[in-house]
Amino acid sequence: MIEVKDLSKHFGHKVAVDGISFSVKQGEVLGFLGPNGAGKSTTMRMVTGYLPPTGGSIEIDGTDIVEDELGAKAKIGYLPENAPLYNDMSVYSFLAFTAEMRGLRGGEKKQAIERVLDMCFLQSVRHQSIDTLSKGFRHRTCFAQSVIHDPDILILDEPTDGLDPNQKHEVRALIKRMGEKKVIIFSTHILEEVEAACTRAIIIDRGRIVADGTPDELKSRAEGAGAVTVKVSGLAGSGIRQELEKLDTVRTVEVRDSNDISLAAQLIPSKKSNDGALSESVFQLCVDKGLMLQELKREEGRLDEVFRKITRSDVDAGQGHKASKQDPEPAAAAD
Repeated sequence: MIEVKDLSKHFGHKVAVDGISFSVKQGEVLGFLGPNGAGKSTTMRMVTGYLPPTGGSIEIDGTDIVEDELGAKAKIGYLPENAPLYNDMSVYSFLAFTAEMRGLRGGEKKQAIERVLDMCFLQSVRHQSIDTLSKGFRHRTCFAQSVIHDPDILILDEPTDGLDPNQKHEVRALIKRMGEKKVIIFSTHILEEVEAACTRAIIIDRGRIVADGTPDELKSRAEGAGAVTVKVSGLAGSGIRQELEKLDTVRTVEVRDSNDISLAAQLIPSKKSNDGALSESVFQLCVDKGLMLQELKREEGRLDEVFRKITRSDVDAGQGHKASKQDPEPAAAAD
């Protein structure tokens, strides 16, 4: 449904997006992650036709967005960052206006408006002026305009920015439901949103893709992924440690607490340990030696740890490129 090849964008000497390629198919919810200034929003704006690319190509359901801009845009629902609204309109009149802009008329338009009013929980403010709405309702109204024509492809730029926890939960749940039948890409720097709503995630740093996979695949790249936390009693801690170190599934035993009758530790798996093998071997050891297994927990890895590991810090980035007075666009232009 979306095919991006060798996409790049330059703002003078500033390289905001540097030759990235990816594709998204129907039924995928793709989280587009990256630190501030990484190129997330710039990429979203090019995919939606808002910005022309410096190089590369973008196809939306087989339509090249440069060669047939209007044809490609007709297939997309777009929620930009800080989406604009007409404050003098009511919620209903604004949605009626956007429906007409999308080519909807008569009964079809009315059905579309009622559908998004229900979907985005806007019925209670349908006749209220937009300038009197709270930030949460304004954001829902922006979201409603992006889906009023029921597009197969939805591009969302920071869709939960500024919302309270309850509103964030609503938006994430809505994205997850819609993602079962649509193509959805949303940019975010909130890692918990990826685990809550995404089937896949791309991490971009300094304009380049540095990771691409499911949330579980990315978490497995964390240093602690696959480690097992244990607490075992029935023998002196030093004795338990010796028994654990004999297991060919254990590379390292990192002791957390040890005394005359028990041991608490984190076990780092060896290369011979496949998924679940370490836990099974520890359990079998306790059975064979008559030890009491009080705790056995496998660590899945943390997405924030992976994110920090594969993206450079602002300090590191500053060493690679220092903004100069000649740069026509500030670093923030990339995001």
